[in-house]
Amino acid sequence: MQSERRSSWTLAAIAGPCLPMAGLGLPLVVYLPEHYANELGLPLAAVGLAFMGVRLLDILFDPFIGGVMDRTRSRFGRFKLWFAIGTPIVMLATYMLFMARPRVGVGYLWLWLLVIYAGFSITTLAQLAWAAGLSPNYDQRSRIYAWWQGGNVVGIILVLTLAPLLSAVGVSGDAAGVAAMGWFILALMPLTVGLAIAAVPEQVVTHAPHKAGLGEYLALIRRPSVFKLLLADLFVGTGPAITGGLFFFYFERVKGFDHAAAGTLLLVYFIGGLIGAPIWTRMAFKTGKHRALAISGVFYAIVTGAVYFLPAGNYLGAAIMMFLIGLPYSAGAFLLRAMMADIADEEQLASGVDRTGLLFAILSGTVKIGSAAAIGITFVGLELIGFDARTGGGDQGLAGLQVMFLVLPILLALLASWIILSFPLTAEKHAEIRAALAERDLAEAAPEMGAEPKFAEEIHATVRPAE
Repeated sequence: MQSERRSSWTLAAIAGPCLPMAGLGLPLVVYLPEHYANELGLPLAAVGLAFMGVRLLDILFDPFIGGVMDRTRSRFGRFKLWFAIGTPIVMLATYMLFMARPRVGVGYLWLWLLVIYAGFSITTLAQLAWAAGLSPNYDQRSRIYAWWQGGNVVGIILVLTLAPLLSAVGVSGDAAGVAAMGWFILALMPLTVGLAIAAVPEQVVTHAPHKAGLGEYLALIRRPSVFKLLLADLFVGTGPAITGGLFFFYFERVKGFDHAAAGTLLLVYFIGGLIGAPIWTRMAFKTGKHRALAISGVFYAIVTGAVYFLPAGNYLGAAIMMFLIGLPYSAGAFLLRAMMADIADEEQLASGVDRTGLLFAILSGTVKIGSAAAIGITFVGLELIGFDARTGGGDQGLAGLQVMFLVLPILLALLASWIILSFPLTAEKHAEIRAALAERDLAEAAPEMGAEPKFAEEIHATVRPAE
């Protein structure tokens, strides 16, 4: 049925906004912290604390906006509406952060980070929850979120090609590269969001709005399947965030590459992520999502450890290693979100309430804790051990940099794999949940609605639309 398997065109349309949003997400972790510390001259610890502090504050915003999305009722849809609301917020803050001039202060950084993360939360949560309703099928959700992650990786690759393109036309300097990333986001955001809103259906919700406060948020976290998934997500996300934040420092100062060469290695890493996405999707079909995720974590730990033995200045070896490390990059991002969509079904069966938005808000919170800790703790730690972030700094603190860049992500990946292996919501269990939901829906729904979730274009004209 249509609700079981969406067309590739539909999935491409909903993944389209990932191009500019990934173009924003990567610089927020990799480029902007270094840009504000190095190019704009703000203190390293102050930059790290700003990025960490805003991310932690943003966590408080997620359950609020996720609950509001779940309670929203409009002819335009729940998540489509909020997706449209968040877009101009993201665009305004993007301009202010990426086009900042020298002599901006720490307060300026805090203000626009708060705005951009609020807009980013709204758009990301809306997109993820919207995608969860496109199919109730266990394997098709892996496919949906693989498209979503593929869009993210393509967006990252496009952003990473900006610096080489600028260099080819005679424009140099890190500031010009950051500005180009900002214009990339501003150009694509309205185009891709408009296409998604026009082309992708949203599941119609007819039941009355429900309470979604702090109590409900905490109750969901205590659910065993949710808690286990959140722990795995925290560890899966924090490792790459650490390597992302320290990437240029490590490959320039430890491995002896210049900034441009290090940037191309980052591009190779994400090409590996793009190629890896269908590999992990296929493995998830064969072994289940949780086992595929565990295997990806072990693979990531092995190849990351091998980077230690890479000779300085060996570009071919570095490119091969970064491609291999990139292969499992996509696995955690899309498999964990597909698993959370399955948990939304489990919660709906148990409580009778659709809490998709709130569940993805919880998942978003762990991502933000991980990325906040990755930038805040590592940047502050580097300053405490005497590491000089400026180009041409000395050798002090390089040993600590290597430990942070290699050892911490390896340990986190192995912990995540160990935790997720015992995830209880398997394909067989989810099939039982969907059957029970279908039986209940059939008993409660009008005859013309049937047992499957309906979309606006599938409902007969005689059916009253959602209020």
